[in-house]
Amino acid sequence: MALVGPSLAATRLKMDDKASLWPRAGASEKIDFTNRVGKSMSTLSPNLDSRYFMRCLEEVANIGDTKDLTMSDMVRTCVSLQGSRSGDSE
Repeated sequence: MALVGPSLAATRLKMDDKASLWPRAGASEKIDFTNRVGKSMSTLSPNLDSRYFMRCLEEVANIGDTKDLTMSDMVRTCVSLQGSRSGDSE
């Protein structure tokens, strides 16, 4: 099965992908994406970890019409939401 490696790379979610791909992505693709985003964003805040992004992206994807959004747009929304939650607790 030599296609396992290339097929994984081909299905890897990227920041410029359409957000509408998120609900149709498999669990391993979502985990891979949120792990990558969490690693890079946790430098901004320890609360921006992979678990946070998994919950947030699921919520954002299910709230409304995401057809014109990219994964990057959804990640920025999650960062903004975390920032507003942090501001509320101060």
